[in-house]
Amino acid sequence: MTDDIELDPQADDQKLLAQVVEYYQRSLKSSPEALDYLRGRGITHGQAIEQFRLGYANRSLGLKLPGKHLKSGRHLRARLEALNVFRAKTGHEHFNGCVVFPVFAPDGTRQIVDLYGRKILGRRLRKGTPLHMHMGEQRRGVWNLEAFAGRGGEIILCPSVFDALTFWCHGFRHVTCLFSKDAVTDDHLAAFREFNIKRVLTTCEAVTPKLLEAGIDCFLLKFPTGLDANSYGLQMSDVAAALSAVIRKAEWIGNGKRAAASVPGPPPAVPVEPEPAVKTISLPDEDDESDEDDADPIEDDEDELLDGDLAEPPASQEPEPPLAPQANLGEQTASPLPPAPQDIEAESSNDVRDELVLNIGHRRYRIRGLSKNLSYDIMRVNLLASTDRGLFVDTFDLYSARPRKTFVVQAAVELGVEEKVVKKDLGRVLLKLEELQDEQIKIALEPKDIGPTMTTEEKDDALRLLRDPQLLNRIVNDFSLVGEATNKLVGYLAAVSRKLDQPLAVIIQSSSAAGKTSLMDGILSFVPPEDVVKFSAMTGQSLYYMGDGSLRHKILAIVEEEGAERASYALKLLQSEGELQIASTGKDVSSGRLITQTYRVEGPVMIFLTTTAIKVDEELLNRCLVLTVDEEREQTKAIHRLQRQRQTLQGLLAAQEHQRTLTLHRNAQRLLRPVLVANPYAEELTFLDTKTR
Repeated sequence: MTDDIELDPQADDQKLLAQVVEYYQRSLKSSPEALDYLRGRGITHGQAIEQFRLGYANRSLGLKLPGKHLKSGRHLRARLEALNVFRAKTGHEHFNGCVVFPVFAPDGTRQIVDLYGRKILGRRLRKGTPLHMHMGEQRRGVWNLEAFAGRGGEIILCPSVFDALTFWCHGFRHVTCLFSKDAVTDDHLAAFREFNIKRVLTTCEAVTPKLLEAGIDCFLLKFPTGLDANSYGLQMSDVAAALSAVIRKAEWIGNGKRAAASVPGPPPAVPVEPEPAVKTISLPDEDDESDEDDADPIEDDEDELLDGDLAEPPASQEPEPPLAPQANLGEQTASPLPPAPQDIEAESSNDVRDELVLNIGHRRYRIRGLSKNLSYDIMRVNLLASTDRGLFVDTFDLYSARPRKTFVVQAAVELGVEEKVVKKDLGRVLLKLEELQDEQIKIALEPKDIGPTMTTEEKDDALRLLRDPQLLNRIVNDFSLVGEATNKLVGYLAAVSRKLDQPLAVIIQSSSAAGKTSLMDGILSFVPPEDVVKFSAMTGQSLYYMGDGSLRHKILAIVEEEGAERASYALKLLQSEGELQIASTGKDVSSGRLITQTYRVEGPVMIFLTTTAIKVDEELLNRCLVLTVDEEREQTKAIHRLQRQRQTLQGLLAAQEHQRTLTLHRNAQRLLRPVLVANPYAEELTFLDTKTR
């Protein structure tokens, strides 16, 4: 009912327009002829009236205003005439006989900047009456501004509001209109910029140059000759599917002229579904939205309705109900561009180690064994596919075409789905596993121990140590070992040489229980743990399989040289050449044939050995500094004395203090970087020339 409407003469223009729109909306809901017109245009979605505040002007608004003889009535009519809702000469409603659409400002303020009206009594109008009405000559505002956000920068641009409503009512909510075939206004361009619209799908080829100039990519929607979106939709049995097919077949016009951006070629062709069968119906002539306003507008402001036309239905006529709510079709997602692969979530199982679960629709895929695939050329996993109908499990290499095809065929039978569904799922599973595999390979190649992060205070303390003029004396005094001053200093400097391109190698030689292992441990305790790789023994081939970069600029310490006897050849090459390479036979993962594979270990590396052997391999000695432990009686007494002292309270406190000293030295070594040093006395150095060693 519209009897309770009341316009406020004191309201500002926006509030007054909003009250008029509300009155027109109520009039529409009680007007059978207006509702029938919307149904005839295919607008059967009841939510459209509320969403876009559709109304109907039936020449009854003036009857609800105060009389002209009253001051308030004259004032209110003057306000409405100023807003072009009433006509100044006749005082009649400007939009009489129109379905009315409010148009809002492009800044999101919901201010009404224009009203658009479409005459519904096309066959009963006087000759020359325009079908399309606006508040003024200038086109302002944007229809359905809410659709501009949340669609990834894409919008459908229609030449008329009924074309746009056809898309909207069938699930394509990212749509707007021009109210004319070539009227891209400044308000449209402002809204495109505000919401970062990158791609426009339009049926109006005439507007594409202006859109391209504004930096917007353009696609042309093509309908059969003589049909627009609204009339085309009226002929379709499945309108949503038909519009989806039109969108997917959109013709690429060009890329917008964006500054300093490369211009890619047109997107690849996308296979499209066949159009639904056409259901032919007859359309009244006046409903062709392509009608232009080529007829001369009425110069006099007399009523355009023929005699006998009623402004309102008779009181005895029972109005039909408004448009019925339509089943929610959901947001349609058809696009002229190929859809990007949708990511799927991978869930790790807490019960089983190395297990992933991927859910795609109602299908569940469980994967085990991914962590074993640390090479980019293999993806051998245990894959279980299951639904509520059944399950299928197999272990195979996803990179092998034949086992993959076998899995698709057998899994489709067990799961009760089509093979193409399983094939598509398997492709998505493979892409997800490649993503996870890439992450785990990168983690595996990263240094395992990158060292702790130093605080500013720790860094300052380490720098003070390195700048100490008595640094060499401090190094010797900070050892917890007695005696062995030369061995301590030489061993410490040799350990630091790991950071150079040609590091030193050290062998500590002594009899059993003389303290060689204690000396090695004492030197290594000053080195950051992440820079030390220590073994008790090594096999002949073990060095070749340590992985590229795992020994670079580190210390390789072997407790007993005898334990590395079988690896002595590799150690010598690693010390002299700075790297190791070996060719070995292995099985090709795809063909199963034996092939040659190359393994490489990159140096340089500082080698640190101890030995009790009197005679050491000559070639190894040529590459190493040999340190001998002091085995004199006085040194043994000093060691015994130190061992007893460590059991006292002072010794325990000294051990705690020594740990802080070791931390200081480790931080200092972390700050060291190699530099080139020129020796001005190098020409004066001489060695015995009677021996090659």
